[in-house]
Parts: sequence; structure tokens; C-alpha cells
Amino acid sequence: MTSTPHPFDDALTLADDGDGVFHGRTSPAYNNMVGPFGGLTAATFIKAIQDHPDRLGDPISLTINFAGPVAEGDFEVVARAVRTNRSNQHWYLELRQNDVVATTATAVFGTRRETWDDDEATPPSLPAPSELDTTGFPDFIAWARNYEMRFAAGQLREEKSENSTISLWVRDTPSRPLDFTSLTSMADIFYPRIFQRLGSYVPAGTISLTIHYFATPEDLKTQADSYVLAHAQARRFHKGYFDQSAELWSSDEKLLATSHQVVYYKG
Repeated sequence: MTSTPHPFDDALTLADDGDGVFHGRTSPAYNNMVGPFGGLTAATFIKAIQDHPDRLGDPISLTINFAGPVAEGDFEVVARAVRTNRSNQHWYLELRQNDVVATTATAVFGTRRETWDDDEATPPSLPAPSELDTTGFPDFIAWARNYEMRFAAGQLREEKSENSTISLWVRDTPSRPLDFTSLTSMADIFYPRIFQRLGSYVPAGTISLTIHYFATPEDLKTQADSYVLAHAQARRFHKGYFDQSAELWSSDEKLLATSHQVVYYKG
């Protein structure tokens, strides 16, 4: 019996044309308020490198620059390894539609080795997922329906907030084991911090997003389909742009990834 692919995996389907060119199509299930969900676009870049025959190791970092809107429909991803060293590999990527570049990215993949380790960061203290109600975003934000969200702070409300802190437990729905592509997508799980501060929707969109990965394949195997703790906060809103720093923690309190982004807004 053939099983139905998970909606996330279906949305990440790429056809390899050879020479580092991959063809895909946007998924209505992962649409945002305008265009596709940026987290899925970022995950698509990671998937393209993972599918590339020249790939070395696993993700270390990804920086994605949203140069213009991604329209619904067909697209192609061009992935090129610009340099391969003994333990890391540097990539340049473009997402194109009708020969127009909509998004660019650079990535570092690599192999990890046993070294001295230490954890200076500590996870925020949250109630257990079972102690929090399942909530989410308004129904017109399609991509959010693919995630089970349990907010401890920062649930989307139509009221002003004195700070931009958001903390929640999140996992894919239907249930799906965490991997590097889904971890990448979750790094963009947070709605724009300006919405929380103003208590209303204003035009806003990510310009640049960087993700740093600490998770290993072993960490992801241990995590399986358990909840990820997602925490983020902005530091300054100024003249049409604000920043956001975020952390993604495993259910057993291991730091899986951090992300940093700059967002434009009007308001």
C-alpha cells in the first residue's frame, strides 16, 4: 500500500535537472498572507543542497535574502558549491521564476567532530506542552495550520504589548520526525514582532534570515516528533526595520539552532 506523503515533504518535492538545477512548485498549504511561507522557501534551499550529488555533511549555517516576492507556481533552484574544504563546504543558491531572481542564499555545510563542548545558553522556563492550550494563527494564514502551537507567551492578539517576547512549543501536524528541513522551517515560525507590539497587522516582511545549526543527525533522531521549544525577541524597531533573534530547543533542552533576521515594516 502506498502511503500519502506528509504535506511538508510534498511541498519540498524537487526534480533534479542536473548541473545543480532543481524544479519545484509552491504549495497552497504553505501560503502566507502574501506569497509562500518564508520558512518553507528556506527549507527548500536546504533540500536542494541535500539532494545535490556534491553535498558534504550537514547544515552549519544558512543565510537567505528575500530579494523580491515569490509568486505561486513553478520555480527553479540553482545550487552551486563554490568551495569545498576538508570539513566544510560553501554554497551559493538562487530561486528563480521566469528567469527573474526572487531569492538568493548562501549556505555552509560540514562534518562535525568530537571537541571540547560547553553550553552557555539556557532555555527559557515554560510550562510543559500538556499544560498549555493548543492555539494558532487566523485561518487565512494557511501555513500555520500545518503546525501544532502551544503558546506560553506572545500569542497573536489584537492588543498592544510592552515587549516582543514570544515563547511556544511547536511541532508539525500531522506528526512528523524533525529533520534539518523542518528545523529550518521552524526557524521562521514566528509572526512579525511588530504585530505583537502594535496589536494589529501592518505591512511587514523578512528581508534577510540567517540560521545557525547546532543539531546533529543524532540530536534529531532523539528529538523524533516531540515538541520544539521556540523563543524569539526583537531588540529595536527603527525607521521601517526591526530585528529578531530566536532560539530553537529540543524537548530535552538541547539548543538545536539559532536564527537572526531583519524585517521591514510600515506603521
